[in-house]
Amino acid sequence: KDFNLSNEKDGHASHSDENAERGNWSNKADYLLSMVGYAVGLGNVWRFPYLTYQNGGGAFLIPYTLMLALAGLPLFFMECSLGQFASLGPVSVWRILPLFQGVGITMVIISTFVTIYYNVIIAYALYYLFASFQKVLPWSDCFSWADEFCSKTRLVSDCNATLNGDIIHANYSFIVSNNLTCIDGTVNYKPVQFPSEQYWNKVTLQRSSGLDETGNIVWYLALCLLLSWMIVGAALFKGIKSSGKVVYFTALFPYVILLILLVRGATLEGALDGIEYYIGKQSNITKLMEAEVWKDAATQIFYSLSVAWGGLVALSSYNKFHNNCYSDAILVCVINCVTSVFAGFAIFSILGHMAFVSERHVSEVVDSGFDLAFVAYPEALSKLPVSPLWSFLFFFMLLLLGLDSQFATIETLTTTIQDIYPKVMKKLRIPITLGVCVLLFLLGLICVTQAGIYWVNLIDHFCAGWGILIAAVLEIIGIVYIYGGNRFIADIEMMIGKKGCLFWLWWRMCWFFITPVLLVAILVWSLVTFSPPTYGSVVYPAWGTAVGWCMIIFCVIWIPIVAIFKIVKAKGNLFQRIASCCRPAANWGPYLECHRGERYSHIVDPKKEKEHEIPTVSGFVY
Repeated sequence: KDFNLSNEKDGHASHSDENAERGNWSNKADYLLSMVGYAVGLGNVWRFPYLTYQNGGGAFLIPYTLMLALAGLPLFFMECSLGQFASLGPVSVWRILPLFQGVGITMVIISTFVTIYYNVIIAYALYYLFASFQKVLPWSDCFSWADEFCSKTRLVSDCNATLNGDIIHANYSFIVSNNLTCIDGTVNYKPVQFPSEQYWNKVTLQRSSGLDETGNIVWYLALCLLLSWMIVGAALFKGIKSSGKVVYFTALFPYVILLILLVRGATLEGALDGIEYYIGKQSNITKLMEAEVWKDAATQIFYSLSVAWGGLVALSSYNKFHNNCYSDAILVCVINCVTSVFAGFAIFSILGHMAFVSERHVSEVVDSGFDLAFVAYPEALSKLPVSPLWSFLFFFMLLLLGLDSQFATIETLTTTIQDIYPKVMKKLRIPITLGVCVLLFLLGLICVTQAGIYWVNLIDHFCAGWGILIAAVLEIIGIVYIYGGNRFIADIEMMIGKKGCLFWLWWRMCWFFITPVLLVAILVWSLVTFSPPTYGSVVYPAWGTAVGWCMIIFCVIWIPIVAIFKIVKAKGNLFQRIASCCRPAANWGPYLECHRGERYSHIVDPKKEKEHEIPTVSGFVY
């Protein structure tokens, strides 16, 4: 009774939980919405639509769907099953294969890097959200902050025209004064920047000339960053018990806003042009012959589903043991992909209207990443009636999409701490969670300096790329080829019940061959086609690229370090040591004794073992 009361006070576990020590989700909906919120993020809105129109319109959905089935879903199902079976986070779950525990550490470190810059993007959205509370949007025109290159329309510089039967080339003022007409295809425009672009660079970012020029901390972005961390800390102060309730709003309301934006966008002039450019009147099937299209589809699926970040394992570890993780994985993956397609219609309908109003081709107003979210789309929204309302809705949607992904990432970090120091975490959950948020806020201040956007881009370019791919490749190889794919399937059947051979045929094909090959191909392709990071036309200095390499090396170096440490600590000759590290730890298996059955009846009880545990040099214990 006293134990249950202390758990209630802790807030992470309650007397009704199956796992009274770690806690469980209050109900299935909390888990599913948290997973959807984690998987559905900013990339669904600002990257997928861009890739679709760039890679053959509707035809891109063919490789996208295939990559979902061949690479995304198998890894997603594997990680959900892994976390749920052991009820452990991304580091401790490697009791399954001690030699590869460094893979879990790599996942957590990469998640730490990513969460630093991801909250900076949320801070950008907050700044634009507050800026929308004005009668006239501050980026709707060239105001006092603009320079001579700012213009709402394109300005003609010169062109060719016909004069007395001869074709001449003259500046536009001469053409107009002589009532001449420019010949189609010969018009040259002055280099101008739209108000939204200058507002983003000059006002929001106060962007410096490059990574070398750090400049000052932009105080209002620092305050927005602090506010975003306060929101994250408040949502997670009771762990999954509090975040599981917050996601009912943060995961669902973006769909309401997307629907509102789609309905509004579809009623605007030029919307059909945007949608046709997104999907295409006639999809370009010939694009499927290009390897780049398949690579784009695979990478988008891989990053969109958030596999190999550690978050899926962490969130699933709070499930009840017999939860149907198979149906959950399929449902979340389908929702994620449908959201991407749906968001494309909402985005391109309004971009089509922008192209119509500014008399440009749709391709000239479409962009991805920061330029779509903070330049192109705000520019389009500023041209709508009641523009502050639409601007508020859009940036509120970005805020919510970012926050629920951030909740899961921080939960990954706190779950790791809980697995290593359960007694400390039980007593000091709130201070530790707040401490993590404060530390990450301080580390993120470099990203809200005048050179901040260059740091955000640098971390994204390196840490969110190869490190995740390396972790994913080793994860699937370790579980399928070393631990044993059939053995892992038997573990899953302990949770969801016995299934026939036909049921597992597809998963065996993917886990044993197709998915590892695809991941290795993507990794090799990414390394071969590597290009130094740039932000727009700004080239990074050599030391900046070196810092990027140092970050990724710091993330993945724990894989060999921990492997060597485990081998050194093992007993016997070298072969025996490696063999012992490739076997599951003595306490690997279901967390609760009642779920172990005959297969795991021999394992050491984690609770009893903790009384005799001594933390290792690496700081991580089984």
